[in-house]
Amino acid sequence: MNLQQQLRNGLLIVLKYILNPLTRRLARFSFGPFSIVRHVGRRSGKHYETPIIVAPVKDGFVIELTYGPDVDWHKNVVAAGGGTLVWYGKEYVIDKIEPVDTETGRAAFSPPQRFILRVLRRKHFEKLKLQQ
Repeated sequence: MNLQQQLRNGLLIVLKYILNPLTRRLARFSFGPFSIVRHVGRRSGKHYETPIIVAPVKDGFVIELTYGPDVDWHKNVVAAGGGTLVWYGKEYVIDKIEPVDTETGRAAFSPPQRFILRVLRRKHFEKLKLQQ
């Protein structure tokens, strides 16, 4: 494993054990931009809750995968064929995840969020499609 991968893995561990518990708490109180994705571990079968930032769109939500698709919650939702999103206290069943081009993805977010996404050069967006 090269240095860049080690640093990325270290950052993900810090996020998982320090930042995620705080943002989960904020999401439960419907405060700020945070939502919770509920998913089941693809190997462990354990239930997890991971905070994410979403933008509501017709028939779903758009997400920006800051750390790419190689994060556990994303792999778990894909492997299970879905999960649950809790947004402002309401639960939504995720039926499918599909890629979205960068411009469409950015356009789903508010102007200040779009600005930040552009400055940070974020390009990996996906749509969480909801069960009909």
